[in-house]
Amino acid sequence: MPVPQVAIVGRPNVGKSSLFNWLARRRLAIVDNFEGVTRDRMTTLIESEDCYFELTDTGGMGVEDADDLTADVRRQIELAINSADVILLVVDVQTGLMPLDEMVAERLRGVEKPVILVANKADQPHQEIHAEEFHALGRGRLISVSTTQNRNRDELLELIRDRLPPSDEVAADATMKLTIVGRRNVGKSTFVNTLAETERMIVSEVPGTTRDSVDVHFEVDGQTFIAIDTPGLRKRKSQRTDLEFYGMHRAQRSIRRADVVLMFFDASETISKVDKQLVGYIMENNKPCIFVINKWDLLLGQVATERWVRYLRSNFPTLAYAPIAFITGKEGKNVKALLNHSTMLYKQARERVSTGVLNRLLRSAIETHKPPLYQNRRPKLYYATQVATEPPTIVLMCNEPKAFANDYRRYLLSVLRDHLKFGEVPIRLYLQRRARGDEQDLIDRGSA
Repeated sequence: MPVPQVAIVGRPNVGKSSLFNWLARRRLAIVDNFEGVTRDRMTTLIESEDCYFELTDTGGMGVEDADDLTADVRRQIELAINSADVILLVVDVQTGLMPLDEMVAERLRGVEKPVILVANKADQPHQEIHAEEFHALGRGRLISVSTTQNRNRDELLELIRDRLPPSDEVAADATMKLTIVGRRNVGKSTFVNTLAETERMIVSEVPGTTRDSVDVHFEVDGQTFIAIDTPGLRKRKSQRTDLEFYGMHRAQRSIRRADVVLMFFDASETISKVDKQLVGYIMENNKPCIFVINKWDLLLGQVATERWVRYLRSNFPTLAYAPIAFITGKEGKNVKALLNHSTMLYKQARERVSTGVLNRLLRSAIETHKPPLYQNRRPKLYYATQVATEPPTIVLMCNEPKAFANDYRRYLLSVLRDHLKFGEVPIRLYLQRRARGDEQDLIDRGSA
């Protein structure tokens, strides 16, 4: 299963970023009394009692951004809420219940996820009585904490752990969800009709025919699939109606639901800004992806496949591991091979590697290419473990995470991709400082 997600939300200045840093035991997010400091989502991996989850800090809800980025901040908050397994609704004991707190609680009213109501800034035990008024919000188990006085951190972590989803692996024969995305008129609906062997979707030359995300069930060789057709997207400034606006959000939601995303391109068209935005969203959500060049019959004999491969790789260098398929959706050419490859990616994303195999591989990688010196000392890697699947998530315990530059992290990722069964899917790699008392040393044996 993926690493569970825990999102911190609340109005401005209730101490969300302080709570984020406090739970992470590191100063990661900027903390300031000025409203609107946090804009983008910030995430970090938290380990608690051998349980891992990803904690996300968000901007203040209800704040108008001084640089006219209010809509972007809201979108980041919505993304965090949508992807969360548990939500921490943070309020401020010292200022008491505010109208904006009620607004935030109202936004969460229809969210069917566990909510923990975190009453922050209860610096002294007697202040906890003031937190009782927040029961009026009607959401979540209430706990009073203080990030400055280090009060009730362990109790909050226990509440989070109790509400995380179970870690049981999904059954091997589970239905696989294929989300088909792309800009307008690249042949997504025609492709879905070919898969379903029926005219399941309306196909038209009129751009924007598909206005919602549609699930289509089909079966191939005894395996069941769900193909999720999505609206074709175009630039934000070209979105003329509410239908187009909500169509974009439904497409993004469908990407989040996907096991594998098929990113469609028209063989006769160049890559657009919308294509790049979609690919960026796929990467942001760590989804296995296949680049699908559709309508290949229109260019057969005119353009070599190698030219399109080079074109894609130059535009999306960080997705160099993603497979590329050339199909004719209308005629069904190469569609079966595309489905087979999608199934391979689905399996790769759910693979697990034993700690022994992982550490032997990384020990060899370090011997081949030692990490560069940091402050005149060689940084150390102690051991590695895989903590989740979909995507494969690996934690490396080390003496100093920031000592490992991005290029060395990319080297380690390339080693994992080349030697393990994760060759064509995203891999999440976290470096964390080894805890005191942890004597494991399976990789780097004293090469300072």
